[in-house]
Amino acid sequence: MKILVVGGGGREHTLVWKIVQSPLVEKVYCAPGNPGIAELAECVHIPADDIDALLDFALAEEIDLTVVGPEVPLTLGIVDRFQEAGLDIFGPSQAAARIEGSKSFSKDLMAKYGIPTADYRTFSDRDEAVAYIREQGAPIVVKANGLAAGKGVVVAMTEEQAVAAVDDIMVDTIFGDAGSSVVIEEFMAGEEASFFAFTDGKNILPLASSQDHKPAFDNDKGPNTGGMGAYSPAPVVTEALADEIVKTIVRPTIDGMAQEGCPYVGILYVGLMIADGKARVVEFNARFGDPEAQPLLVRMKSDVVPVLQACARGDLSGAELEWHDKAAVCVVMASGGYPAAYEKGFEILGLDDAGEMEDVVVFHAGTSFESGKVVNTGGRVLGVTGLGATVTAAIDRAYQAVAKISWDGAHFRTDIGKKALNR
Repeated sequence: MKILVVGGGGREHTLVWKIVQSPLVEKVYCAPGNPGIAELAECVHIPADDIDALLDFALAEEIDLTVVGPEVPLTLGIVDRFQEAGLDIFGPSQAAARIEGSKSFSKDLMAKYGIPTADYRTFSDRDEAVAYIREQGAPIVVKANGLAAGKGVVVAMTEEQAVAAVDDIMVDTIFGDAGSSVVIEEFMAGEEASFFAFTDGKNILPLASSQDHKPAFDNDKGPNTGGMGAYSPAPVVTEALADEIVKTIVRPTIDGMAQEGCPYVGILYVGLMIADGKARVVEFNARFGDPEAQPLLVRMKSDVVPVLQACARGDLSGAELEWHDKAAVCVVMASGGYPAAYEKGFEILGLDDAGEMEDVVVFHAGTSFESGKVVNTGGRVLGVTGLGATVTAAIDRAYQAVAKISWDGAHFRTDIGKKALNR
């Protein structure tokens, strides 16, 4: 098989790393890729959102399966275009990708089909949004309605913070068109977890549990990011709770999407808030999480390619997944200042030393080659992933590798996985 992976971040590096291990695969391309991916696959200089060029490439190279990593090409309709051309592609249609691309769509879907989530209202008028905040009080959550790279959510502990968030999103348009309307939600207390399931639009194949760490700093302080680290398994998701999540959240979501005329195919990411042993939905994403993909795919014993192909071809029945007993922990190393402004172009030192360690994989997220050197070019730069017999051992392994890597201003949290230890 020839496979094309679309994207150039840590999630896509992880997908390529896993896909090349399959005996079914003879050649992997990645567009646009990154320096880490270039060691495993042929990188093609096509941006992830250039659907026309990607389609031309896939047809010319007779690609057997395309795997879409990021959300933007999905919301632009890459799956529809490839399917119209007779190509197999893994991911949801443009209509189904609204589950991530429009928070109001996903909240309305949950309300209609009785899927547990926070109470909410959607506003396209700034003054009405502010009046609702004053009426509800704080804490309260303000979300840009559209795609904002994981950063369009403000958990406001005071009314003033909430109003400021509305002004940032709707008046100052810091997230562009994504902020033309906002969703304002009740604040949910508890512990967050990420739940993933493969689906062909009917059948559901859940993955192992995982937990992301969104805030920029230790002890969940600071602004939300795209994710500062993740681990798997997540003890907060017990076996009984996982079954309950499939029954009360994943199944009604997949059935509801089919009833809405936009069957959901691909991988469904459910961001959860867990309190008193019950789970409610924080958000849906239409693709693998980043950085959750890193520990999940490193722990996955099964060949992922038949599962990706079965989803794309509409028959996941009979598919199973096996998992390594080991735990995995991914620590994100970011550019100093992220998620706000940061400097780039600094040489990254120690990559080879860390990469040679046993039970360690260093995934590239925001890197590029400049003058023969690997430099930081993104906010989240590397996902340093360690394996261990226990979560404690995996944490130690990941941070031993992190200690070998450096560049000017490198920033990372020192408490990834700590919540698992508290359990």
